[in-house]
Formats: sequence, C-alpha cells, structure tokens
Amino acid sequence: MHAYRTHTCAALRAGNVGETVRLSGWVHRVRDHGGVLFIDLRDHYGVTQVICDGDSAAFATLESVRAEWVIRIDGVVKARAADLVNPKIATGEIEVYAREVEVLSAADELPLPVFGEVEYPEETRLRYRFLDLRRESLHANIMLRSNVIAYLRDAMRAQGFTEFQTPILTASSPEGARDFLVPSRLHPGKFYALPQAPQQFKQLTMVAGFDRYFQIAPCFRDEDPRADRSPGEFYQLDMEMSFATQEDVFQVIEPVMRGVFEEFGGGRPVTPEFPRIAYRDSMLWYGSDKPDLRNPIRMQIVSEHFAGSGFKVFASLLEQPGNEVRAIPAPGGGSRKFCDRMNAFAQSEGLPGMGYIFWRKGEDGATEAAGPLAKNIGPERTEAIRTQLGLKEGDAAFFLGGKPSKFQAVAGKARNVIGKELGLTDEERFDFAWIVDFPMYELDEETDRLDFSHNPFSMPQGGLEALETMNPLDVLGYQYDIVCNGVELSSGAVRNHKPEIMYKAFGVVGYPKEHVDAHFGGMLSAFRYGAPPHAGIAPGVDRIVMLLAGAENIREVIMYPMNQRAEDLMMGAPSEPTNEQLKDLQLRVVPKG
Repeated sequence: MHAYRTHTCAALRAGNVGETVRLSGWVHRVRDHGGVLFIDLRDHYGVTQVICDGDSAAFATLESVRAEWVIRIDGVVKARAADLVNPKIATGEIEVYAREVEVLSAADELPLPVFGEVEYPEETRLRYRFLDLRRESLHANIMLRSNVIAYLRDAMRAQGFTEFQTPILTASSPEGARDFLVPSRLHPGKFYALPQAPQQFKQLTMVAGFDRYFQIAPCFRDEDPRADRSPGEFYQLDMEMSFATQEDVFQVIEPVMRGVFEEFGGGRPVTPEFPRIAYRDSMLWYGSDKPDLRNPIRMQIVSEHFAGSGFKVFASLLEQPGNEVRAIPAPGGGSRKFCDRMNAFAQSEGLPGMGYIFWRKGEDGATEAAGPLAKNIGPERTEAIRTQLGLKEGDAAFFLGGKPSKFQAVAGKARNVIGKELGLTDEERFDFAWIVDFPMYELDEETDRLDFSHNPFSMPQGGLEALETMNPLDVLGYQYDIVCNGVELSSGAVRNHKPEIMYKAFGVVGYPKEHVDAHFGGMLSAFRYGAPPHAGIAPGVDRIVMLLAGAENIREVIMYPMNQRAEDLMMGAPSEPTNEQLKDLQLRVVPKG
C-alpha cells in the first residue's frame, strides 16, 4: 500500500464499498455526535466523510485532531444509508470507517477559518494566503484560471500560432505607466526595466520572420491598484501576426474569446458575433469606451428640443459652440422618487444634477409629461423628446448638457445605475463588442497641446497622407479593444511598421526625429531592414478569469496578489536591501525628505 494514499478524497464511489483504503488530507470539519466522530477529510480533489466510533483503535487519536490538521486514514469503505446520501459531493454515497490514523502534521490555532466562506479582513487573508487558498471558492478560482490558460494555449496553437518567450530584463520603454527598474551590478548606475508588455519584442519577432507568435506574457507596471487591476504584475494572452489586417486579428481572436467564455461560463449566453462599435458612437451612446451591453439603454443627442426653449440653463449652454444636450432614456423609471434619486446620484458625482422628465397618465387619460423640465419647455417639445427616445407612460428620461467631455463619464455611470436599478441589465450573460476607430490624437484642454489618445505605435488610417493632409483630431487609428460586460479585456492595433510614418506620427505631437530615435531606435532600426505589415492584440488573462468567476475583485483570481499598497504581506515584499547588496550595486538609499 502507498505510504499516504490509495485514493484521493474525491475518488471513492459506491463501487468501492468493502475495500480497505488509505486517504490523506486536511481535517476540514469535525462533528462529535456523542461517541461517534464524523470528519470531513479534504484534499486538492474533494472531500470524503470519515466515521469513527469507540470500537476503533483510531478513536482516541481522532478525538484530538482539529481543523486543518493533516492526517492519514486507513479504513473500510461503507455505503451510506439512502436518506444520508450527500448529493453535493462526488463521494456522497459512501463514507470510510476509520481503523487506523496517523497525524502527519498538526496545525496551530487558525488566524482565519477555512471551512465555509466567512468574510474576513483582506489584510489577514493576504498575510495567510496559503490558508485562504484552501477555501473552496478561492481554490476553484485558481483552478479555473489554470484551465482557462490551458484552453487559450490550445486554441492559439490550433490556429497556427507558436509560443515564444520574450525577455524579462530589458530596456525602459514608455507604455503609459511607470516602469519597475532593476539596478545592474555589472554596469553601475544603469538599470534594466521589467517589461510593461512585450510590445517591441513581439513586433521584432515579426520582423525576424516568425509569422504567428503568442505568449501567456507576464507584464509589470508600477500602477496604483483598482478592483480590476492588480498592482505590480498581470498576465495577458499576447499575440502578433504578420501580413495581417485588423480583420485578420478579429477572425483569430473572436472565436478564442467566445470559446473560452462558452467553455467556462457555466452555460451563460455569449454574444454569437461581436458587434463593432466606433469609439465616437460608444462615447455618445454609452458614455464609455467599455460599455456594458447587457444594459439596452442608449443615450441620444436631444439638443434641438432645448435650443431656444424656456429652459434657460440648456438654452444658453447651446448658444456656445461645442455644447450639446444628451438624454438617458429610463424605461420603467417614471416616478418622481426614482428621478430625484438619480438627480442626487449626479450631484454625488460632482455635477450640479440631472434634469428629468417622466411620463404618466393625465387626468384626461392621455399620457402627459411631468417634472420641472417639462413645465419649462412645454408639451410640444416633451412629446417630441418622448417620440425620439421611444418612451411611453411610466418611463422617464434624464438630461445632461455642456461639453460632452465634461459630463459623459458621469452620464455613462448613470446609465449603468439606471439599468441595474430598473432591472434592465441582464446579469446572466456575457455581452462582447469590438470598439474600433479610436482617434489617433486628442487635445489636452488645459495645455491646448496634442497628444496620442491610445497607442503611438498604431498605423493611422490613411497612412502618411492622412497625417499630412487631415486635421490631427480627425485622424483615426487602426486600434481596437475587446470589451465584455463593461470590462476592457484587451487592446490591440495594426502596427506602424514604416519609419517615415512613425516619425510623422510623433512629429504631429511635437516629438522630433531625435526623440523617436533615442526612445525607439531598436525597433526603427529593424524596420529599415524589411518589416512585414503586422498586427496584434493582448487579452488580459486576469480580467477574463475575473469575469468567468463572477469575482468583484481581481485579487480573488490571482494566486498570490499584493494588497492595495502594493505589498506582499505573506513574503514581506518590498523589503529593505542589506548594506552588502547596496554596495555590490554601488547604490545608496536617500532618506525621503
């Protein structure tokens, strides 16, 4: 017999009744029923119920064991009575009568419970992550993550992609976030950077003649944490392909994303064909470039109904160029109480409020508009608004005005709140979309300077001619995102593989040729020796698993995450270097002052 087990704690079935078996695992729970002990024994695979009474030689030892002790049990498989079968576990038809027990490892008093899903402070959970990972839900999340990664690898190989590893120690490259720097001992005063993404390396791989690359790539960014972003590091399905258009990337990645959500989404519906939504339309309709399409609400421009109206706030706003009024339809929201609550929400987000109109049955039985706004603009205009928005009695609409850049983010949040509160958002599905046609440039309203809006390495639509002849704010890029349920899962682009177009693209925002050469010289040098047109994308593994697991926080799907202060409480990182380490690196720590 094996030293520790003949079976795992998920393996035994009714067909094993009468067999002598050996199991090892953790004591999940102990129940003392007056001289009869019931122990749930748990391992990686599952749980088996062990029973022991005073007639067994194991009884005295089992009386002393506590939660999370590691024990080995020798015993006989017995069938449970029909009314005691537990259908919730795979081994629910049997139990093991213990005849012999060995304590393999005792456990101190636990700093947090493993049995059950008790809410516990996150700091404690992260400090004792090895215990936290024993909990059923978290263990399942980590196994889900492993299975998702295996699926992604198989799906990419099936489409002719080859997995390559790119360097971890590399040169600093601006990607929109702070680098993690690593001092060089051999080159004092110089530093490596951990890659924010394998962007330049994967493009160089295409220049090197490897046609279809992918990698489950670790990426490192010194960013502040959020619920959907882990500090320090994250993983993505990084891919690049040569002689490829934007459409080619869509045809490769869309079935991979659809497939992984169909495989691991628990039967929830998945968008059969991802719609393609232009960035400008997404910002207008949803107030966001990562819309939650489970919510059917679309915002609309209703400026014409307020221009010259009796509602002076909007009427005067519309006299200024660039301003507009947008409406958020709210089917089923036609009560003053709900409208006042949404107005208070807008105020809590820093806006003066939201105007509103709601429609109800009038004294004559006809549908009438109500609310302060309705009184100011009159029945003809309110009826035109109702008709445009497709609303009816019992519905409402909310209004925001001014420069869209000032209010559309709050409008997007309000749309999400309205959808959830009115039961319009279908929580039990995965709704995907491609967001396309991002503008290459944006204007910083404070400095009045142009900057890249998305990805400086993207090919502009129209190429060099567009950069030379068009207003920069009208130039679009071959840039695209995948969004699902309001979460951005991926960004990608057709790459700018021509040095002359890259110099021009950076020149538009004021960077001279010397700056481009200094920061991206390696890639530009490669492009001068025959670069194929290429394109790629990089869906985020952590966020994919987070959506599939239904987790509210990304730390619930990462095995050993840091806390919100970017600290590893379990391992004590970051830590202070020793004097010897600093001496080797020819560094010294300057006190913060």
